[in-house]
Amino acid sequence: MKKDCIKVSKQKGEPVRRLLLELELLDNSAKINSDPGYLYLPLTRIPDDTELELLNENESIELSEADFEEHEGIPRIEDLLENVPHFEIVGDIVLIESDVPEPEKVADAIMTIKPNVKTVLAAISPVEGEFRTRRFKTIAGENRTWTTHKEYGCRYHVDLEKAYFTPRLATERARIVKQINEGETVVDMFAGVGPYSIPIAKNSPAKKVIAIDKNPFAVEFLRKNIELNSVEDIEAIEGDANIEAEKFAAVADHVIMNLPHNAHQFLDAAIKLCAPQATIHYYDITPDDDLFEGAVELIGKAAENAGRSIEIIQERVVRSYAPHQYNVCIEVKVL
Repeated sequence: MKKDCIKVSKQKGEPVRRLLLELELLDNSAKINSDPGYLYLPLTRIPDDTELELLNENESIELSEADFEEHEGIPRIEDLLENVPHFEIVGDIVLIESDVPEPEKVADAIMTIKPNVKTVLAAISPVEGEFRTRRFKTIAGENRTWTTHKEYGCRYHVDLEKAYFTPRLATERARIVKQINEGETVVDMFAGVGPYSIPIAKNSPAKKVIAIDKNPFAVEFLRKNIELNSVEDIEAIEGDANIEAEKFAAVADHVIMNLPHNAHQFLDAAIKLCAPQATIHYYDITPDDDLFEGAVELIGKAAENAGRSIEIIQERVVRSYAPHQYNVCIEVKVL
């Protein structure tokens, strides 16, 4: 059968294979193919631009198409379920939605094809409350909501009922890491368990990361994850970002505002944090008939109130969030 694939030299194949696994891009239902000089790694889908940048970072790869043999005896989830629902994997836990038909059957299928999964949870609430958490019920496996998740060489202890975490922003977080220059200071206003702060401290030349969160459980995990990843130059702060901004006025070269739905309430504080020429990475949930304009207007107004102005660097859709709604990122330079 013909499939899209990554072509990479045999000498460089193993790190690319491992990264494809981490990105859930390697199609394990097909056997890896080779010729005298190259490996052909079958894909579940075409990588997006950020994923391609990551794959090309240390090894030279090529998108291609090749013939593959199927692995005999290894089922695909499509073989076990008539309709495959969306699910997320966090560590050894799989998350499904509460309205999935026959959730026990879905859980059994997932655990059959993914033997490393120990728990299947269904969300029984939306993201809610001051700390943006969800409630879950156990569908199969071990009755727990805590796990350790690995992402781009970093590890995160997290309890999904105590601190919000999604693996769906992995490539977005990696994209931000690449923008940090030597000697810069980064303020992560809503740091959670550290999925932006820790890779910035570990994989960029930043001078310092100031990681703020109001959720005491998130900050507890953040501090554990700082130690787990052996990173330095992170200051973990439990507090309200609007208040903490007073202590760090004009120190930030980058301000990360990953609090969709509510980030606009912290724009005055974000502007206050900005050193001259600083970049704000602003995340929002917006409707398809006003993806960027309304949010840019809010950012510009906050800058104007502080006697400053903005210059748009980039406007991009990160992912689909709900019908006719999108998770967007707007990056502006504060002048």
